[in-house]
Amino acid sequence: MAPESDVATEAVGLRTHPLTSVVQGALWAAAASVGLIGSIFTGDGWGDMSAVLSLVISLVGGLLLGMGFGFLTWLFTRYVIDGSELRINSGIVTKASRRIPYERLQSVDIAEPLVARIFGLAELRIEMAGGKDSRTSLRFLRLADARDLRRVLLARAHGTAPDESPVAEQRTIITVVPPERIVIGTVLSLDFLFAAAGSIALIVGAIWFGQLVVALGGIIPLGTWLAQIIAKRILQQWEFALSRGHGGLRIERGLLSRTSQTIPYARVQGIAIKEPFVWRRLGWLRLEVDVAGYAAHGNDEGVASSSILLPIADRTLAESVIAELIPGFDVDVPRTAAPRRSRPFAPIGWRYRWVGANERTFVAREGWIERTTSIVPHHKTQSVELRQGPLQRRRRLATVEVHTPQGPVDADGRNLDADEARGVVLAQLARARAARS
Repeated sequence: MAPESDVATEAVGLRTHPLTSVVQGALWAAAASVGLIGSIFTGDGWGDMSAVLSLVISLVGGLLLGMGFGFLTWLFTRYVIDGSELRINSGIVTKASRRIPYERLQSVDIAEPLVARIFGLAELRIEMAGGKDSRTSLRFLRLADARDLRRVLLARAHGTAPDESPVAEQRTIITVVPPERIVIGTVLSLDFLFAAAGSIALIVGAIWFGQLVVALGGIIPLGTWLAQIIAKRILQQWEFALSRGHGGLRIERGLLSRTSQTIPYARVQGIAIKEPFVWRRLGWLRLEVDVAGYAAHGNDEGVASSSILLPIADRTLAESVIAELIPGFDVDVPRTAAPRRSRPFAPIGWRYRWVGANERTFVAREGWIERTTSIVPHHKTQSVELRQGPLQRRRRLATVEVHTPQGPVDADGRNLDADEARGVVLAQLARARAARS
């Protein structure tokens, strides 16, 4: 029989941390200030009110509204962990009870937004098997409590007792990417070089011709592009650490906002190897992964569901990580390449397009500025499509598409010989059926 204290806890439920309302208010204030600053730069604003006063009002108003809403949300949100499921009860006017059976739990991630990190708090993000409504979250818990709760949930999902679970304690570091390598890789990426060169050219041209106001129309979007590249590739990937544990890989990263993401082995649908033009000369590449369920949420939930498996690595390390997630992979497979008559569709890139397969995986490669190699295990193939447009029919070409969940993996063979493309489709369907059986 359960102790009376445990029964009472299950009946009433547990609350998240009381400082949740403060963090929510700070997030709202920051969002309001960013929106106002953007409107000021574009020439809009709050009438004749000064920019400083407008900023103060947006900060205070956002803070008060956010804290008020956050307090009500915290007051009416409780969670219960029992023997079979996690229940999250919420709702101020309309009550809702989210039930998460342990057997449907896929992964549990921890996100530490900058404001929450200041207070030592974290958000727990829980993924279930399902579609776009498969994610739920608890905002906010103490970081230690979030880690303990993740350990308990993953232990019960794996059918082990929480105190016996090896998920949190027994982890092996695979690699830690030095911050200086991430910075160098970002600076040597073509999109960063183009954005930086464009910004410098606009500034020099504006000074030379004395048209500073006109140049702002180009400098602002280029500067925004640069800021996005820096935020996504440097700030988000800072101190990137990849480790191995029971049931999956764990990624921890971030300079301002820190995230801890778990990638279960069973949910990996495919891997994309990205080799930018300059990086290829240095033997560097980037790994991105399709994880079932993550793409359905897009990027609105933050960076905890990023598709980056390794932001920058040498080939030896990358191949060892791929082999761990997709045993038996090999890019040296019998190939079906795009014929020369596909040249009008890609005057240069047609030479680098091919597809192939072995007994374990389907492989597709394309790209000459950024070479992309997509690897899909046969048993993860959802469907296979043969597509042929009117111009392709005239030149006896067709495109093969091996469908996987939405994500960075794009295992397509574009503009192949039509007869060979049909053979590829039939062969891949047979391999997928055999692998699943």
